[in-house]
Amino acid sequence: MAFAHGFDSTSLREYDIRGIVGKTLHPRDAYAIGRTFGSMVARAGGRTIAVGYDGRLSSPELEAALVSGAVASGVEVLRVGLGPTPMLYFASTVMDADGAVMVTGSHNPPDHNGFKMILAGQPFFGSRIRELGDLAACGDVVPERAGSVRDVDIRQAYAARLARDWDGGARRLKIVWDNGNGAAGEVLAELVRQIPGEHTILNGAIDGRFPAHHPDPTIPRNLAQLTAAVRDTGADIGIAFDGDADRIGVVDDRGEILWSDQLLVLLARDVLRARPGSTVIADVKASQVLFDEVGRAGGLPLMWRSGHSPIKARMVETGAPLAGEMSGHIFFADRWFGFDDALYAAVRVLGMVARMETTLSAARETLPRMVSTPELRFDCPDARKFLVIEDVAARLAEEGADMSTIDGVRVNSADGWWLLRASNTQAMLVARAESATQEGLERLKAALTAQLERAGVAAPDFAGEGH
Repeated sequence: MAFAHGFDSTSLREYDIRGIVGKTLHPRDAYAIGRTFGSMVARAGGRTIAVGYDGRLSSPELEAALVSGAVASGVEVLRVGLGPTPMLYFASTVMDADGAVMVTGSHNPPDHNGFKMILAGQPFFGSRIRELGDLAACGDVVPERAGSVRDVDIRQAYAARLARDWDGGARRLKIVWDNGNGAAGEVLAELVRQIPGEHTILNGAIDGRFPAHHPDPTIPRNLAQLTAAVRDTGADIGIAFDGDADRIGVVDDRGEILWSDQLLVLLARDVLRARPGSTVIADVKASQVLFDEVGRAGGLPLMWRSGHSPIKARMVETGAPLAGEMSGHIFFADRWFGFDDALYAAVRVLGMVARMETTLSAARETLPRMVSTPELRFDCPDARKFLVIEDVAARLAEEGADMSTIDGVRVNSADGWWLLRASNTQAMLVARAESATQEGLERLKAALTAQLERAGVAAPDFAGEGH
């Protein structure tokens, strides 16, 4: 029987394939991904695909269907099993796999799930995902033939490689970890046995129901348990992961959140001491403080598009040893492999803190203080969101605005900057603004609101400030 499969129109995203299990995502979709992606690997001359899955309740069934589809395409599947997404990236790299697929819902609600892919060592996103959808829809796959499956337990090797890059000083840290019941649980337990410090792990058991709190460390309420534990125990630092541990959250010794762009400044200073003049990449949502401080530390700051896939691709193009996003993705190509790995980032952060002559909170306070909005996400139909950005950008260009159009529009003024971009993954627009003063921030919000109104879009709710 000929193969052909149509995906739900909402499931093929810019950076991955994902949906709501039982509604827009089913095991038959997972089989189709395995069958089609396996064909793409085979046609490119590849023979092996590494496959892993996270701790969501639906992941084992989806992984099994994915493997069946890949095997039917004649490839060998290296079955890595349950673990964090970066463990699959690591397995794919060290085993020289021709492709890799991770079954993960990342930080999304428990009833969501999805697939992240790598082809020939490069991120698989954008046009390649659309190509996969087109190939599946018309049944354009290699003839069915029996491949094979090999189970690979790489957890010990991964944890050992993470621990190998510990570079702390004599200071012994007290560390609280919040696994958030995510997929890093078993690897984290092994890692803390191999690096110095007094370790406390919260929510270490992998549980796809996420009973303690939602596993998204960029939302302050999800860090409340970690913050309380750091303060109660007098810890030096607290570290949290999202559901598949490719994003990190950090709180300092006072239990205050260290936002991703602040963390990246400290990491950049550390990396640039050994690699002066290197490029450091951050996404368009990051604070101007980050770009300024990278320059002051002797680096070359580079603003780039949001999204882990374009950031990774840009790192390869520029040779950047370090990159990060406001969403908590931190990418090291300095002694590491260039992919986003919150466990590895944690090791490097801890090493940096252990070498500090002061506390992490004191280091945070060396950064210029800014006021900003949080990342504001508000509804806008997929068919319209990019047209809104084009309209605003064209009008600003006519007005001679100082702006960047790398990803949406980021407008600079004497008060600071504001950003408006279209989400690549949802029917939403994204906005943010930052100033040195509250008065300046109000003027920036008014300028952003005026542009949205001229484009026929209601302004977002600016309630609640960022950092």
